[in-house]
Amino acid sequence: MAANIKEFLADSQLLLNAVGEGVYGFDIDGNAVFVNPASEQMTGWLSAELLGKNIHKYHHHSHANGEPYPSEECNIYNTMRDGVERKITHEVFWRKDGTSFPVEYTSTPVYKEGELIGAVAVFRDVSQQRLADEKLKYALKTVQELTEKLQAENTYLQDEINESWSGSGLEGNSKTFRDMLKQINLVAKTDSTVLILGENGTGKEVVARNLHQLSQRHNSPLVKVNCAAFSANLLESELFGHEKGAFTGAIERHKGRFELADKGTLFLDEIGELSPEAQSKLLRVLQEREFERVGGTKTIKVDLRIIVATNQDLFAMVEQGKFRMDLYYRLNVFPIVMPALRQRIEDIPLLCNSILKQLNIKLNKNITGINKRSLTKLANYHWPGNIRELQNILEREVILSTTSMLNISQNFSKSHSVTNSANKPLAEIEKAYIIEVLNDCSWRIGGDNGAAKILALPDSTLRSRMKKLKISRL
Repeated sequence: MAANIKEFLADSQLLLNAVGEGVYGFDIDGNAVFVNPASEQMTGWLSAELLGKNIHKYHHHSHANGEPYPSEECNIYNTMRDGVERKITHEVFWRKDGTSFPVEYTSTPVYKEGELIGAVAVFRDVSQQRLADEKLKYALKTVQELTEKLQAENTYLQDEINESWSGSGLEGNSKTFRDMLKQINLVAKTDSTVLILGENGTGKEVVARNLHQLSQRHNSPLVKVNCAAFSANLLESELFGHEKGAFTGAIERHKGRFELADKGTLFLDEIGELSPEAQSKLLRVLQEREFERVGGTKTIKVDLRIIVATNQDLFAMVEQGKFRMDLYYRLNVFPIVMPALRQRIEDIPLLCNSILKQLNIKLNKNITGINKRSLTKLANYHWPGNIRELQNILEREVILSTTSMLNISQNFSKSHSVTNSANKPLAEIEKAYIIEVLNDCSWRIGGDNGAAKILALPDSTLRSRMKKLKISRL
């Protein structure tokens, strides 16, 4: 038995016929002198059809893309010419039926008594390996994209958690307010675009959040963008994202808010601040539900609901040429008008009760109520800052309070009375109020003691309002 095995191992042709790789043997003229069974199985070309022939035209005549592969460029035949061994990993062999398969092969020169007499090509079919590699690449890409999305969503949600307390806005029994709630209930479960209109501080964001929570998308993110907080160029990147190197400072790929809001809701606050270019791109997304990142060419499709809000008269802006008419009609599908606090004075006691409950938790206090004299004082005020201003006043008074019954110590000047302000335009009232707060803060805008903090506005939003209302320090 051992002798038989030794004899088998000494027979090179038997060994070559037994291996799983394909083996071709060539003489110095490039003609096939050996073709093993594994080669026949992989290519479909029988040894009888190839022996004694230049077989490049049978199995190696073209590249993978179909372009001709001349024999004078063939790596196997070059080995026969220069005696240099070659290992190739990026070519294909062609079967008898006209199909091809990817191969890895080595071409090794054969010498006899120091003279080059031919070459041997050993090859294997790597189709399954390539398929597995592609599947792995796709899986890794999918994992990377999901990781990036989760990281981006986590960053966004963390930013949301860290935002300052914003209070409650959907509290009230007045007819005006109840009518608005009916509209919210009607449109919430649809995917229709909603345009929320109202003055600053009326609670437009609270409405947007409730629309999302009542919708079929409530298990997906609600992503907010303050259109007034970014310059035109930065806003485009914030909305649509950007590729690495798209502009100076773009050191890595950034997913925009549209991608983050996929399958959820995108809330565009202060929509009237969009630049004409951004308006044009937003219109396309609303129409096609697709976009490209800044600096990118790949079209990204999204499935999301759009909610927008503004304190401006968009139709007037359309007439002035400041806002696209086609975009206006795309956004104005279902408008909801937030009533100003002065239009629902009877809701102040209920609002105060809700806000005080939250302030007790936030400030670790135990305020049980607010006295009637204070409620009367609040009812006689015209509230240019709306609910946001009420929240700020109550928070300040709760901090100062040493009793369980809140007493409003702040004196509202006569210039703030409803009767003296009733016939003034809203912009004039808002301007006067902002100037008063700025004067109290020595015209400091940012920081803990700045006007933006007291007005509960981002610094950029206050500066934008000041520019619009032509407020400047004399």
